[in-house]
Amino acid sequence: MTTTPAPAAAPTRDWRAPAAASVTVALWASAFVSIRSAGEAYSPGALALGRLLAGSLTLGVICLVRREGFPTRAAWPGIIGSGLLWFGLYMVVLNWGERQVDAGTAAMVVNVGPILIALLGARLLGEGLPRRLVAGLVVSFAGAAVVGLSMSGQGGASVLGVLLCLLAAAAYAGGVVSQKPALRHDSALRITAFGCLVGTAGCLPFSGALVSEAADAPLSATLNMVYLGVFPTALAFTTWAYALARTTAGRMGATTYAVPALVVVMSWLLLDEVPAALTVAGGLLCLAGVAVSRTRASRPRG
Repeated sequence: MTTTPAPAAAPTRDWRAPAAASVTVALWASAFVSIRSAGEAYSPGALALGRLLAGSLTLGVICLVRREGFPTRAAWPGIIGSGLLWFGLYMVVLNWGERQVDAGTAAMVVNVGPILIALLGARLLGEGLPRRLVAGLVVSFAGAAVVGLSMSGQGGASVLGVLLCLLAAAAYAGGVVSQKPALRHDSALRITAFGCLVGTAGCLPFSGALVSEAADAPLSATLNMVYLGVFPTALAFTTWAYALARTTAGRMGATTYAVPALVVVMSWLLLDEVPAALTVAGGLLCLAGVAVSRTRASRPRG
């Protein structure tokens, strides 16, 4: 008598990494709106330093409560690289860029970053570079060019804003690719906390500006700055690192292409800012580029 083996149980999908990525996307979208608001009272460097101080304090308290120690020696190169590029340079340049362009446009241009992450990941981390990714790169950069053209009629300052956002995208990509190897050696919390601390140290030259501007800034701007440090920085960067440790840099970067759409909605509701039609078209091209890069060729079935 033969018995039919019971069918294998379907593998349980781990929902924690996608949930962490979703938290990151929502909070980073809100950051573009908060930066636009707080940037009316704080200069780019002062706002970055204030945000990082709030983030470092929050993460420091969490690390003390959890009795976290120092990162391992092998994690430090990635911590320093991501701290200087992503927590430091990215935040200063993005704050500057958002003084020139609206929040939705900034989010669309900065989100060229995921394509750069995929390219750097392929080159430096051995994650592969399929042809669809190359096609997506071309489409996304075309979208960024359209955004730049749509802003050029508003004066040189707006063009400067687009260029600054592109520089922010490059710093963001470099930071992510620096951080990914470090996550093999230490926890997402420690790498985020010490990366934030490195970025804070890099922004200390803006201390004088922060002190003088905080004395005159309205309470709402200061609260926005604190919000940026606690939620889009301390929380969202930690959930990002948690999810990044469980996937490739290219795949994780692509999840942030939901940010521009959320930013446009938030900036419309909270700031009464709606990008021009050509700007939206350029942003959609950026999104289309990632859709092309993320589509997998169908496999023949036998």
